[in-house]
Amino acid sequence: MTERSADVLLSDGTAVHLRRIRPEDAPAIVDFHSRMSDRTRYLRYFSPYPRIPERDLQRFVNVDHHDREAFVTLADGRITSVGRYERLGPDSPEAEVAFVVEDAQQGRGIGSVLLEHLADAARQHGITRFVAEVLPENNGMLRVFGDTGYQVQRRYADGVVHLSFPIQPTEKSREVQESREHLTESRSIARLLAPRGIAIYGVSATGHGIGALMLGNLRDGGYTGELVPVHPTAETVAGLRAYPSASDAGVPIDLALIAVPADRVPEAGRDAARAGAGGGVVVSAGFAETGPQGAEQQRSLVEAARAAGLRVIGPSSFGIANTDPAVRLNATLSPRLPTAGRVGFFSQSGALGVALLAEADRRGLGLSSFVSAGNRADVSGNDLLQYWQDDPGTDVVLLYLETFGNPRKFARLARRISRVKPVVAVASATRPPGLAGDSPGPDANSVTALFARSGVIRVDTVQELFDVGMLLAHQPLPAGRRVAVVGNSSALAELAVVACRAAGLVVADGYPLDTGPEAGAHDLADALADAAVDDAVDALVVVFAPPMPGRHADEDADFAAALASVALAGEKPTVATMVFGQAPPRVPAYPSVEEAVRALSRVVGYADWLRRPPGVLPVLSGVDPVAAEAAVAAESPTGLLAAYDIAVVPSTLAASADEAVAAAAELGYPVAIKAAGGALRHRIDLGAVRLAVGTEQGVRTAYRELAGEFGPDVLVQTMVAPGVACTVEIVEDPAFGPVVGFGLGGVASELLGDLAWRAAPLTDRAAEALVDEPRAAPLLHGYRGSTPVDRAALADLLLRVGRLADEHPRVRSLTLNPVLARPDGWSVLHAAVEFGDPGARPDTGPRRLRSV
Repeated sequence: MTERSADVLLSDGTAVHLRRIRPEDAPAIVDFHSRMSDRTRYLRYFSPYPRIPERDLQRFVNVDHHDREAFVTLADGRITSVGRYERLGPDSPEAEVAFVVEDAQQGRGIGSVLLEHLADAARQHGITRFVAEVLPENNGMLRVFGDTGYQVQRRYADGVVHLSFPIQPTEKSREVQESREHLTESRSIARLLAPRGIAIYGVSATGHGIGALMLGNLRDGGYTGELVPVHPTAETVAGLRAYPSASDAGVPIDLALIAVPADRVPEAGRDAARAGAGGGVVVSAGFAETGPQGAEQQRSLVEAARAAGLRVIGPSSFGIANTDPAVRLNATLSPRLPTAGRVGFFSQSGALGVALLAEADRRGLGLSSFVSAGNRADVSGNDLLQYWQDDPGTDVVLLYLETFGNPRKFARLARRISRVKPVVAVASATRPPGLAGDSPGPDANSVTALFARSGVIRVDTVQELFDVGMLLAHQPLPAGRRVAVVGNSSALAELAVVACRAAGLVVADGYPLDTGPEAGAHDLADALADAAVDDAVDALVVVFAPPMPGRHADEDADFAAALASVALAGEKPTVATMVFGQAPPRVPAYPSVEEAVRALSRVVGYADWLRRPPGVLPVLSGVDPVAAEAAVAAESPTGLLAAYDIAVVPSTLAASADEAVAAAAELGYPVAIKAAGGALRHRIDLGAVRLAVGTEQGVRTAYRELAGEFGPDVLVQTMVAPGVACTVEIVEDPAFGPVVGFGLGGVASELLGDLAWRAAPLTDRAAEALVDEPRAAPLLHGYRGSTPVDRAALADLLLRVGRLADEHPRVRSLTLNPVLARPDGWSVLHAAVEFGDPGARPDTGPRRLRSV
């Protein structure tokens, strides 16, 4: 039996542990019951119920986890709530659900979390509907049921409100769940980045060590909250009163900075939790980066922290920072932070932290907040995306990612936040080989395109990260792809033109505009001003070469002022390459023309994406979720595809001529006969296929020829009308989770890797674009006089495949090849599905924190 357990966040951002009830929980249940108020007991049991009789107690804690299930939540080792369902009779599709939360924990969202996990467990055992009975005065419980997003029916009778609702997820219920997830994760981070008080562990009375360094950085940075050094014996540290325990200070503590040896980190976390902290930054090393033993220590640390209600940043974190003047938090190992600004920066690497902050400072890239996740045992980039989405002090998000802990969730969050704030990420474009068949999945260029279609600007280097970040932080978004190249050097201007065209930008009519090497700052200012108001221009690329010899050095400042007058006006984005002098502050200036144009092209691509409507997830007819679940459980590819109304043309494997004849007779003439080897099955060009075989003798002849050439096994298949051969795939990508690929069939397309990709699930617009994106797509439009195929039908097929990929994490890969596209629809001739462990996709089901 699978152990169902999860760490979950409540509405205030606090972590609690949820698990199945156990028989040994009986004493804890009695204790939990004793802490309830009389009113809470009455609302739950409809009677005073002052104590639990032994018979009831044993029934409460002994459940079969099938017809009867119960979950508890625990905080600091104590049970704080119980939720349960009980099936209404053998094999009934309905179950009664109920839960109770201790008084001190009510109003924190525990009820909604319990309901999500109970519904998920019930669905897996064939239960499709919950019913509940609630007293009319129990407003809190009625609100929990009413706010789920399910279609709840209410009926009042005999002094009780009777509720009934289907528990199959709906668009509304998923929207509610994701909204709650966003709120809880955002709040858990907000508490850490704007703490009222900080406890520092690892400080020394001598002022040496990492703890003392961080304490000094906090003080020198002007932190506005309370600082509480924790030391076992010292009375003062760095002039501040020290305490043996953070709770002894008697001040609100929201954050712990932990810089003690690895074996002492858990105790520091427990002490911080007792003081009311919401999380800790662990700068200590000696965990997963050291090997298996350290990894186990890290798992134990996070489990203990979550049990105590803490989020963990690190271990091996470089620290966190918040430049808000109301906070002024420098809880990092860097004595100096970049200037305050509106860029949020997440770095997975602790080792690169000082270099990243130094580069941001050198470039004048103002930061709003900074988080170094280190080993990323708990808090990840996804948590920060949740926080930055609504943070009024952050306009741009920069991410340095080494790996993806929850790729599916990253893709989902990125699509959402990129609609309101640009996200730039350094992330690997490589992926492991495909999980089935011969396809390697998206290549590097396709992965970059996948990022772009999710609104994320993917870059290859940290240098590029800052290049694009500077442009987004200080310039408006371009209205189009038309670029004015202006400068005083024809050579640099020509380089810019070549770079623009290579990057897919359009050099506007009348440009490049070369003012000549003798032009002064006033001439350049006029040229730039004209370009800035030119209706045919969306962005400016400015190139400055050294002026003619003999000019006064002070003119450098005049040229910079001319550039600033346009670049800082905020009308059109401007990038510059200055071979001499110093660029004005906040003007995106780059050492080379190519770097400037590359940064601009990234931002132009993002602006293009932003202008395109996002599309919708359409309702698909003919989808049977119950049949799909059964097919996945039975690992039946044909049944699964049929549940999504994807028919596969019938075929039969034959190992002799007589078997081939029998199969043809059963399927009906004419038939196609193919070599059964996976790589040969559709290779007409190699002679591995015989089409339109209409007689028994024809079957025997075809079998004899194919068996002699390719082996005794053949496939006999119903003959269908010809069409354009296409291929459809699902693979798991490390950055996006399940992705859907589409391309045209044939060896040439395979050699060229001519597949386009989109992250699942697909919107209507994504499916339509996917059909038209492969380079060979003109063959679908009626190339050279052929009849155009039904591209809308192909888009519908892709929508179904995308929904299948989204809803079934056990489907690790899927290939439909070939799919014959015709003017009257399509036919799938062959399908292959690989099933696997659903644990590989953590962003499904009820809310939970990432596993440790």
